[in-house]
Amino acid sequence: MTGEHTLEVNDLVVNYGIVPAVKGISFSVSRGLITTIIGSNGSGKSTTMKALTGLLPSQSGRAQLFGQEILGTETDALVKQGLVLVPEGRRLFKSMTVSENLQMGAYQRSDTRAIQQDFEQALDYFPALREKLSARAGSLSGGQQQMVAVARALMAKPKLLLLDEPTIGLAPAIVDTIADIIQSIAKAGVDILLVEQNAEIALEISHYAYILERGEIAMHGLAKDLSNSQDVQRAYLGI
Repeated sequence: MTGEHTLEVNDLVVNYGIVPAVKGISFSVSRGLITTIIGSNGSGKSTTMKALTGLLPSQSGRAQLFGQEILGTETDALVKQGLVLVPEGRRLFKSMTVSENLQMGAYQRSDTRAIQQDFEQALDYFPALREKLSARAGSLSGGQQQMVAVARALMAKPKLLLLDEPTIGLAPAIVDTIADIIQSIAKAGVDILLVEQNAEIALEISHYAYILERGEIAMHGLAKDLSNSQDVQRAYLGI
């Protein structure tokens, strides 16, 4: 990869109990790009995301955000540094309204005018949510809930947005919508690390890709090159 790195991870090891889930992987996210990690269920993708965001301890390795070590840092502190995760399963406050969920994304901020501007920007990305602002988040469809999850993360003003399986369980039309919005967010200046089981969509919208197998990096390269690889097509794209 070329260019300056937003995130650099070296020799990351993460266990679940005594079971090694991530086995010394190294990867980076370059500024201005969408980077993806693809792999089958259980390959260690979500474990990697949780370790980077302080939700799981790592056994060893390094991870630097803009040159600053972040492993072992509390999640709240990471959000202040610009690292924000949209977790697998969305994890919304389902009894709260859509508007309240979005405002929760800005809970560490005090710049009232900028918060309102970002609120409007988030709704520009997801216009379908404008008429749902007073609805309880739990009453929304799966696709709409995913939109709320991403919009809430944007309210934290991320510099690096981590997306953990954002298209899982969604209808194809909604998958395409989410993919388009991810690209729009990246073009607006937010770097993105995307973890996806849907290799086809991930390789289509990303610039650089890593393939994770059983906790190890099996292959990496430009996303367009990997999507043209016969090995990748057979193993991940069903071609």
